[in-house]
Amino acid sequence: MKFSSRSGISSLPIIILLCLTLGLAPFKPEPHVWQKLKWLFDGGVGMQAMDYFDLLLHGFPWVLLLIFITHWSFKRLK
Repeated sequence: MKFSSRSGISSLPIIILLCLTLGLAPFKPEPHVWQKLKWLFDGGVGMQAMDYFDLLLHGFPWVLLLIFITHWSFKRLK
């Protein structure tokens, strides 16, 4: 997986911006992704397809950040 044409660092600010906006929206009363994760870890009783899609949408930037950091870490170890 290639994140950038040069070093990959130029993609990091974009991914962080995605995490801080889409990944945490709406900000009040609590981040949506956090609310959905708590609901899922409590058993997910009553979750519908829209709730799973919502979790996927708000969780994608965080997964992308995790992939980026893992890729960058393995690249630095070599």
